[in-house]
Amino acid sequence: MSEETYLPCIEVETGSEISASVIWLHGLGASGHDFEPIVPYLHFPKDLGVRFIFPHAPQIPVTINNGVVMPAWYDILDISLGRKVDEPQLRASAKATQSLIEREISRGIKSDRIILAGFSQGGAVVYEAALSFDQPLAGLMILSSYFATADSIQLSEANKNIPIHIFHGTHDPVVPESLAREAINRLNDFGFTSNYKTYPIEHSVSPEEISDMSTWMQSVL
Repeated sequence: MSEETYLPCIEVETGSEISASVIWLHGLGASGHDFEPIVPYLHFPKDLGVRFIFPHAPQIPVTINNGVVMPAWYDILDISLGRKVDEPQLRASAKATQSLIEREISRGIKSDRIILAGFSQGGAVVYEAALSFDQPLAGLMILSSYFATADSIQLSEANKNIPIHIFHGTHDPVVPESLAREAINRLNDFGFTSNYKTYPIEHSVSPEEISDMSTWMQSVL
């Protein structure tokens, strides 16, 4: 794949010798800049050289927002509890994310030193991207999200033991916590083991959550 066909990204490196990567997808209407400011607050040690990659979603019309064009990984057709989404678009975003994984591998990062992370819409995409990827990854981190393609995903044997951590706010009015618990049940049905932690917040992240994310990412890297 040629360089110009990759998703546009922001990159932030935590050390001079990079040995691991985190590919982190934002939510609906946001951009790669959304989580960029979090990196210093993760307080990664100097000897853990990590490249954070924050892709920008394409601009597309979003049905639930009256067709307004905005950054989105896929169209949301219905905001009902189950979330009716455009699965072909979601899978295309997952493929584009997998291309970023492959680019990191080509830059010398082993696949099992690559974490996929995503917030809200981005989380739905990385569920698909990580669990269908054909090489073992370091981990999957889900923030305030849901497992949109649980009924259609083609699981990869390579990631059947991937470490998964799900974080969610108990007061989330956008993605109710029930959707996170439903995702955990589906993961259990598939044989995955996941960790889960909630926070008394809405559709956002908190300082305590950022600290916990750092601890978990360092544990799998």
